[in-house]
Amino acid sequence: MGTRSGDIDPSLLQHLMHKTGMSIDEMINVLNKKSGLLGISGISSDMRDLKYNKAPRAVLARQIFLNRIVRYIGSFIAEMGGTDVIVLTAGVGEADVGMRKAIMDAFKFMGVVPDYEANEHNGQHAITKPGSTIKFLVVPTNEELMIAREVVRLTKCSTLANKN
Repeated sequence: MGTRSGDIDPSLLQHLMHKTGMSIDEMINVLNKKSGLLGISGISSDMRDLKYNKAPRAVLARQIFLNRIVRYIGSFIAEMGGTDVIVLTAGVGEADVGMRKAIMDAFKFMGVVPDYEANEHNGQHAITKPGSTIKFLVVPTNEELMIAREVVRLTKCSTLANKN
């Protein structure tokens, strides 16, 4: 959501193109590179830049981001018929205490019991209290490790295929 538009009505493209005189290539560029957090905030595509910014558009961008996260998590829970754990990861999930709190608070109606003290810390750990119907975990990403594991897996597959 940093610079991409997210969910939009397809008719919006035609309307905006008529209104602005943009070509389809220009419109696609706007939707891919000038929308999302950047387009809403007018400041940045990076949540770290918006986190403490009180400008109305920066606040709105964070509110919309939260709305989308809660909406997607909720829809996935409904589609799966429930869940035991929600993992928060990457930049926002690992380092944005306020966003994590807001996400957990949105699911209190489902029996989530946030541990606000634990939420104040980063690193891999649970941020809900025992007895919470859904456990929230913070799990740092390790993209380099995942890439290395995938290379090893593919190398083994390639080696096996060459032996046959």
